[in-house]
Amino acid sequence: MSGLVDKAKNFVADKIANVPKPDASLTDVDFKKVSFDSADYIAKVSVNNPYSHPLPVCEVKYTLKSAGRVIASGNMPDPGSIKSSGTTVLEVPVKVPHSIIVTLVRDVAKDWDIDYELDLGLIIDLPLVGNLTIPLSRKGEIKLPTLSEAIWGSKDEASKETKKEIPK
Repeated sequence: MSGLVDKAKNFVADKIANVPKPDASLTDVDFKKVSFDSADYIAKVSVNNPYSHPLPVCEVKYTLKSAGRVIASGNMPDPGSIKSSGTTVLEVPVKVPHSIIVTLVRDVAKDWDIDYELDLGLIIDLPLVGNLTIPLSRKGEIKLPTLSEAIWGSKDEASKETKKEIPK
C-alpha cells in the first residue's frame, strides 16, 4: 500500500513541477521627468502569461541602488492584471528624492549618467497555488538629459515635431 502512495506522490509532484509558470523580464529603466522634489524613473517589466485567463498582480516591490547604496525603494500595490495567453508590459514608477541625487554627484559628473542596480519582486496570485514572487534584477546606466533636453525635450521629440510641420 505504501508503494502506491509513493507512486501517487511522485506523480503529483511531477505534474506540478511541469506546470507552466508565468515568466518576466526587466526590459528597461528610463528617466521620465524631474519635479521640484524628485527625479522620476520608469522601470518596464515584460510579463508572459501562459494561461488562458488573466492573472492578477498583487504587488511590485523594488529597490534601486547606485554606488552600492539604496537610493529608492518602495512598492506599487495592485498594478492590475496580466492579459491571458500573452505578454503584458508593466510600468513601475520609481521616485528618487533630490537629496539622494546630490550624493551621486561624483558618478554623474564623471559621465553624465547614473550607474544603477534595480532589484524587483513581481508578486502574482496564481489560482490554487497562491502568491508567486518572480525576482528580477538589472544593472545598467541611466543617461541623464542635458539641460536643453530637460527644458525643450529630447532631440528625437524635436525632430518628430519638425517632420510633422514639413508638408510633403
